[in-house]
Amino acid sequence: MSEKHHVIDARRCKACGLCVSNCPKAVLALGAAINAQGYNYVVQEHPENCVLCDICGTICPDMAIGVVVDQ
Repeated sequence: MSEKHHVIDARRCKACGLCVSNCPKAVLALGAAINAQGYNYVVQEHPENCVLCDICGTICPDMAIGVVVDQ
């Protein structure tokens, strides 16, 4: 059986905030940690609210976030 889960690639995130502002369940926020590029990357602030809709992955211009399916 396949299972979906949410992934964030902190190395690719440029903290544009598009995923944060478009998440219908307010799951995401800009975190306090800084990646190697000097950006406060996105984190799941409320992962329990995530419905795995993948709006974040669709809107991210850097392909740094999304929902993946394990086979």
